[in-house]
Formats: sequence, C-alpha cells, structure tokens
Amino acid sequence: MLKTVAAVVIDKVAPFEFGVVCEVFGIDRTEEGVPAFDFLVCGERPGEPLPTSVGAQLVPANGLDAVERADLVAVPAATLRDDYPPAVLDALRGAADRGATLLSVCSGAFILGAAGLLDGRHCTTHWRHGQQLLDRFPSIKLDPDVLFVDDGNIITSAGTAAGIDACLHLVRRELGSHVANVIARRMVVPPQRDGGQRQYVELPIPECTADSLSPILTWLLGNLRVEHTVADLARRAQMSERTFARRFVAETGTTPNKWLTMQRVLRARQLLEATPMSVEEVADECGFGSAALMRHHFYKIVGVAPKDYRRTFGAATA
Repeated sequence: MLKTVAAVVIDKVAPFEFGVVCEVFGIDRTEEGVPAFDFLVCGERPGEPLPTSVGAQLVPANGLDAVERADLVAVPAATLRDDYPPAVLDALRGAADRGATLLSVCSGAFILGAAGLLDGRHCTTHWRHGQQLLDRFPSIKLDPDVLFVDDGNIITSAGTAAGIDACLHLVRRELGSHVANVIARRMVVPPQRDGGQRQYVELPIPECTADSLSPILTWLLGNLRVEHTVADLARRAQMSERTFARRFVAETGTTPNKWLTMQRVLRARQLLEATPMSVEEVADECGFGSAALMRHHFYKIVGVAPKDYRRTFGAATA
C-alpha cells in the first residue's frame, strides 16, 4: 500500500518537477476520498536552504534517514552534473534494496542511474537528454520516445508534464482508477495519459490550444457514438472544409479523424475501467462501429488489448 512518500531533493532541483510530486502526493484530499499520504521532503542537510535551478531556495524539512520509511521515493529533476551527492545515492540504493518503489521525473533518471539502479532496466527521460543518459549508463534499456516507463519498482518519466502522467499512473496502479481520477480532476489534467501493464504511450493527448474550436470539441466529446465527417464538422463550425481542417490541426496538433479516434479510445478506457459493459457494448457506445475496429485502435494507442487493459485497471481489480 502506498502510504509514505519521500521526495529527495538536491541542489539545483527543478521547481516544476518537484512541484508535480508535491501536487500529486503532498496535498490533503481525504475529503474527496483520496487516502492521506505521509509526504516527506528529504535532503542531505535538513533545514538548510538548497538553491533551485531558477534562483529560488528550497528547504527540506527531513533528512535522508526519513527515506528509510518511505513506500515511494520520488526523485525530481535537477541540473545535470558529473557527480551526485554520495549520501543521496546511498539512500536511494537502500530504498531499492528494501523494496520501495522509486520514481524519477525528467532528468531525475540521471540520479537513479548514478546510483546504479537503472542497470539493465527499461527507462526513459526527457528527449533532449536520452542519448546522454544512454552514453553515461550504457547498460540501461532506454525508451526515448515515451511519456514514462513502468518497470515494476522503477518508474521513470520524460520531461516536465510527463511526470504528472507517471505519478497518476502510479496512483492508479497502487490505489485504483477512482483515486487517480479524483486527483487528476483537481489538477485539471487528463487522467488517461498512460499505458497498460509494461506498455507505454508514445504521443501526448492532443488538446485544443485556442478558444475557436472549443465549442465543437466539447460537442464532439458528448457525441462520440455518432459517425462524423470533416464536412459535417466544418458545417457545424461554419467554416469551409479546408479552413476547418487547417484550423483543427493548428489548434489541436492532429487531424479531426485522429483526434476523434484518440477520444474514443480514452472513453473506451473509462468504460473498461468503471463499468461491466462488454467489449462489444463499449465499442458501440464509443462510436467504433465494431469490436474488431475498437481492438485495432485500442491496441495501437494503448499498447494492450481491451480485455487485458480491463484485467489490469478494471474496477473489480482495483
């Protein structure tokens, strides 16, 4: 059970990546049914200010001895360097040896690598640092193009917002979909950007970056079951097909058909997690038309078959 979370910080820690861990595990949401986490911020010298990567300071309240009682040890990103504090590396090795789960955000993977914890393990980091991580730790099994990698007791994530995905994935894995969804709603982020067991999402969920298409996207989310053509959507948006298609790609980063397919898969995942509906019923509800077509798109995007996903993340399992 995930009860105690230790965030291990060093000098030049990245505030956003540290904040991601704080946001998911450090805020009391017990009134909404989220179990309380004993959240510990740990440093080599408790009570002493640490410089962050942006000029502000951070003061860890706990020493590294507190890591010994953590179920999860989170390692936020920090400025890359040749050497990391030996005491921090020892604390991470000790946590791994006693069976704790370790999670890195962005370049925090370099700290895990320096502790020898990524040798022979599947992992990832920010795309800018992937080759550097591989050069420095050649025995790792790097997956450079993914949001995060779940390799059992070691979870590594890519840059910045991918840390949110990794944290929510871990919450879902350990505490179930409901808890992860509650936290995600409070954070106003999608709770869905993860893979099934040992499977990885390679592309972020496309979202709208401007207001002009927001009404039609909202309407589409409520009408996934209906077949849509670009011509129909263009008429609803009061645009020509060409203008609509161009605007859609500019604002969401993908085409209307790909966006719809992704949203249908996300809806299918919700139904597989939370309802006893059959795969055929889910396919119909989400607008795929057939279970075979849903299985094709689901496997392509999520990485596992719908039944395997339900076996891992369904309400009965959780």
